[in-house]
Amino acid sequence: MAAPMRIQSDWAKALRRNEGEAWLSCHPPGKPTLYGKLTCQGIDSSGIPEITASEGFVVNEISKKSIHISCPKENASSKFLAPHTTFSRIHAKSITCLDISSGGGLGVSTSTDGTMKIWQAANGELRRILEGHVFDVNCCRFFPSGLVVLSGGMDAQVKIWSAEDANCVVTFIGHKGGILDTAIVDRGRNVVSSSRDGTARLWDCGRSACLGVVADCGSPVNGIAVGAADNTINLGSPMKVPSEREIGTEGKMLLLAREDKKLQCVGLQSRQPVFLFVGSDAFNCCTFLSGFSLLAGTQNGNIYQLDIRNPRAPVQVIHRSGAPVLSLLAYRDGFAASQGDGTCFIMQQDLDYVIELTEADCDPVYKVSTWEKQIYTCCRDGLVRRYQLSDL
Repeated sequence: MAAPMRIQSDWAKALRRNEGEAWLSCHPPGKPTLYGKLTCQGIDSSGIPEITASEGFVVNEISKKSIHISCPKENASSKFLAPHTTFSRIHAKSITCLDISSGGGLGVSTSTDGTMKIWQAANGELRRILEGHVFDVNCCRFFPSGLVVLSGGMDAQVKIWSAEDANCVVTFIGHKGGILDTAIVDRGRNVVSSSRDGTARLWDCGRSACLGVVADCGSPVNGIAVGAADNTINLGSPMKVPSEREIGTEGKMLLLAREDKKLQCVGLQSRQPVFLFVGSDAFNCCTFLSGFSLLAGTQNGNIYQLDIRNPRAPVQVIHRSGAPVLSLLAYRDGFAASQGDGTCFIMQQDLDYVIELTEADCDPVYKVSTWEKQIYTCCRDGLVRRYQLSDL
């Protein structure tokens, strides 16, 4: 794997003045870090800075919001992308989770200030405040319709909200610890939640009822993901006939990122084990790339790619820093990831470089969400940043 590269967080501003400078570095595994700098030699008539790099680095391409730099000696190449827009007034404190609606019009976010808000994705303008959880809200996401929001809090409650009038229409009670993550099955007749109590539960939204404990791990379940299984994967058979209220669970897998360093996969309908993988540290997050491929991130910075058909040995282990991997998201033919040291990046199979989303400046980036060519991130610094991949 190519050596990770870093750049000064405010490089786009620093390099927009004559003789302005920004530092950069390349971190080859097992070798000394190579440090360098970029210098602005002037701004051309179209507003694009003319940049030179110090020895060991090459500027391949630059625009107003992006710069592509390589380190030929270490076979490293990254395209750094500055935010297109920054929303600074959505919450008063750190923003811990966010999601963008399927139509791209609305965003929802939670904060350590105890609030959950819905806002215009284009400009961050506040639309609704969702009030009803006691203590912190840990997770939020839109249903596929874009009109309904699912949330989970430290009060051990899972709630469903109307994005149109901010009413809480359903509350699920049954967990004995704070909710750490949620997932939606198909169009949302059923949802799944995971908790500090070590369980993952399947819920019937129409009747506000628990359809069963899908997994009881004996350790907090930090993250979950639901995916459709490839037809070569044996999900097992249910021990009893599934409830008629289970909609869309057949052929689905549930992935569980556990605090006890284990990554678990079970059949969502069958409740039968598919595999159990032991990693290097607590698993924080997970996502499916396909019907047989998945990613999971750990507290010590490892991103494991596994093939469910042969899960004993990882396809690859990506390690760009020792900071916790806080979110993972399948994106196009690759994925987006964020970490506790402010790094946030996109890897795609058709690109020979990594796209680095910059400006967080060492503050943890807690969540990444996408809509078409727009990427949204939320951070400990209380900002939501929107990046345009079309700026590339």
